[in-house]
Amino acid sequence: MNHWIIAPVVLPAMLAPIIAFVMRHDIVLSRVFSIAGTLLLTCIAMGLVSIAADGTVHVYKLGDWPAPFGIVLVLDRLSAMLVLVTAVLGLIVAIHAAATGWDTRGRHFHALFQFQLMGICGAFLTGDAFNLFVFFEILLIASYGLMIHSGGKERLRAGLQYVVMNLAGSTLFLFALGTLYASTGTLNIADLAVKVREIPVEDAAMIRVAAMLLMIVFAIKAALFPVQFWLPATYANAPGPVAALFAIMTKVGAYAILRIHTMVFGPDVPALSGMPGDWLYPAAVVTIAIGAFGVLGSTKLLQLIAFSVVGSMGTLMIAISAFTPEALLAALYYLLHSTFAAAALFLMADLVVIRRGSEDLRMLHPAISQNGLLTALFFAGAIGMAGMPPLSGFLGKLLVLDALRDPQVIAVAWTAVLGGSLLTIVGFARAGSSLFWRPAAIAAMPAEAPEPQVVAPPATSAVFAPAIAALAMLVLLTIFAGRVSGYLESTVAELFDPTAYIEAVLGTGEEE
Repeated sequence: MNHWIIAPVVLPAMLAPIIAFVMRHDIVLSRVFSIAGTLLLTCIAMGLVSIAADGTVHVYKLGDWPAPFGIVLVLDRLSAMLVLVTAVLGLIVAIHAAATGWDTRGRHFHALFQFQLMGICGAFLTGDAFNLFVFFEILLIASYGLMIHSGGKERLRAGLQYVVMNLAGSTLFLFALGTLYASTGTLNIADLAVKVREIPVEDAAMIRVAAMLLMIVFAIKAALFPVQFWLPATYANAPGPVAALFAIMTKVGAYAILRIHTMVFGPDVPALSGMPGDWLYPAAVVTIAIGAFGVLGSTKLLQLIAFSVVGSMGTLMIAISAFTPEALLAALYYLLHSTFAAAALFLMADLVVIRRGSEDLRMLHPAISQNGLLTALFFAGAIGMAGMPPLSGFLGKLLVLDALRDPQVIAVAWTAVLGGSLLTIVGFARAGSSLFWRPAAIAAMPAEAPEPQVVAPPATSAVFAPAIAALAMLVLLTIFAGRVSGYLESTVAELFDPTAYIEAVLGTGEEE
């Protein structure tokens, strides 16, 4: 067994208590260990991507117990890629939190941050549905602590709504797992993929119930209609770096749908007959509409970005709902893009609020230091999120549209994606004008009635570097779109042909 597979889970799990108990009174030491640990995690993730790139599925058996009786972690192209995305995003966010001083506004920021990375990486690597639930709960606990970091009435209210909604999802998750275990006698994903296909259609009622319960649970995590309402308030009230890290959390729900509803409840399972896609498609269309109109009607900057995340999840899910290789390739590419686009916008918004003193999208006299640089960052992030050229969002949406050319879906799907993009562009244009443009009428305001102004000292390059790094990821996704698409094509082929995954986990193929 390759022991590096468990490193993305063990490393942050060891760092978190050390930072919490040994370094809790030394913020400099906490920053050093947190950033160094996340940098090491990034290097490990790069190595894992290299290991998985040849298509070999690697299995780590905890305690050396064979599956499906023991706990296994599984490394394939999909899990390796998403662990790397998590590590790179975590490194960007950790540097931003340290540079802006967010980590000093509450207790145990870096410890909770490491627990969050542990939960995310574990969710991507686990090969067992019950342990997916366990890592979801680790995510919930750590994210709630990060969500209410630095306190505040609105933040606590939004955090409570977030916890209640996710606890309801956790309860449904347990019901789904109990139903699944009662029907198959296993919760190992590879074993489920075998046993679900062996169940006759006439005896598959409980399997259909479990599949839909899991779909609802994952839809809650992915903020899909009708359970998307927790996201705007949560993301809009979270600290800037925390909201940026949360950009990967909705993708955990999308990943779970991809993993479970292709390998276990795939389109080739007669008992389901395309049921997951039939439910996902209309929900995704409505999610795009909610996100687009939310962007258009937002009165605060962070709220606007939060609704744009809702819209981007709708675009991602409308591609997933097709459950075809072309559509899933487009979905994975758009997943990579939207994660870094949302993170860049949240980091940039945090800098704007610090410099401006307010996130209200009103025509205030813009007394913002370094206004030109902030304007450029906002413009780049906006065109990335809206899907305009030349950044990767344009390529991602082109791939999505190209994959949704079936006559039964093309009219509604294209209208939703293109219409949502148009409304998002208008909303961001309005917000940019309010934030950065100085109209002559405001510039000529009488001195006796000035608008409130906040003059912040110029920021150092370290403060701007994380947001620029997140935007640079969009540029890299554009430049290397061909190579990324080639990797994703092989990844999607693995999802639709789980033979190698099943053989590696259950030991029916070649042993490592």
